[in-house]
Amino acid sequence: MNNEEILKELEEKIKKVTNLNELNDVKIEYLSKKGIISSLTSKLSSLPVEEKKSFGAKLNELKDKASTMIEEKRSEIETKLLNEKLNNESIDITLPSTKIASGVPNILEKIVEEVEDLLMSMGYDVVDGPEIEEDKFNFELLNIPKGHPARDAQDTFYIKDEEILLRSQTSPVQARTMLEGKGEVPIRMICPGKTYRRDDDDATHSHQFMQIEGLLVDKNVSLSDLKGTFDLIAKRLFGDDCKTRFRPSYYQFTEPSVETDISCFNCHGQGCNICKNTGWITVAGAGIVHPNVLRNCGYDPNVWTGFAFGFGAERLAMLKYGINDIRTFYSTDLREVKTFDRKDM
Repeated sequence: MNNEEILKELEEKIKKVTNLNELNDVKIEYLSKKGIISSLTSKLSSLPVEEKKSFGAKLNELKDKASTMIEEKRSEIETKLLNEKLNNESIDITLPSTKIASGVPNILEKIVEEVEDLLMSMGYDVVDGPEIEEDKFNFELLNIPKGHPARDAQDTFYIKDEEILLRSQTSPVQARTMLEGKGEVPIRMICPGKTYRRDDDDATHSHQFMQIEGLLVDKNVSLSDLKGTFDLIAKRLFGDDCKTRFRPSYYQFTEPSVETDISCFNCHGQGCNICKNTGWITVAGAGIVHPNVLRNCGYDPNVWTGFAFGFGAERLAMLKYGINDIRTFYSTDLREVKTFDRKDM
């Protein structure tokens, strides 16, 4: 066959092609090393020298035309396949949408934000501090010198030579803030954050927990000021009918010290398993800042007084939302965390 006949035969075969596999077979038949067109090169050796140049040029032209015909067909098939795919995968916007689960704020964040919003409206600043802390700020400045039994109760994570540790409370932030005040300015601050203590994790204990501590340092501060502040916080978190009371207690960094209770929101004082039949629930520790702490942090206790308080955010959330396992707050199980997405929270 001459070149024209080969092209005509190729054109007829291409017309019958319906998919890329068939087209590839045609390409192999004509353009592979042993294909019809490639086999014509074997004739070059038998031709006179003066004809080889002309024959070679025509052979190259034949290869180019055959390749073009095949590639045009390939493009046609691929375009058709793409259009079919687009039509099959088109989106019907009239169909009902699929509800996609979205993330929600953790309950601990909500508790912290509620307390922050209230205290900021009362003139408090929200202050942060390092979680890897020095013994000086975590204990010594807070009237807990080396060797004091109170250190054992906190069972601290030490990192280096009992001088560098994971903070066991957020009180070091209070000490740092007072030192920055240089004994000259009033302080109103709240310091929520993670704290760490050696403990066996179970439904009510965790080696990591969130504290919300507050501090006020000014002149002529009394327990009445502390009681009023605590009363406002309790009512914001547990409702306007929530009652509060103080009971004497002991903390190394406050004097006098008190346990702060709220009336049971479940039984309203009648007695139930939540309040252990007392009608009251302990939610925080507080007190008037110890003179030694003021003095250690640069404030003259003869001029300045103050109060401090501390909540456990997990305990507040467990009480408020009826959660009975502290590990729920740190779970990644969607069956657990979806309970946070309640409109009344």
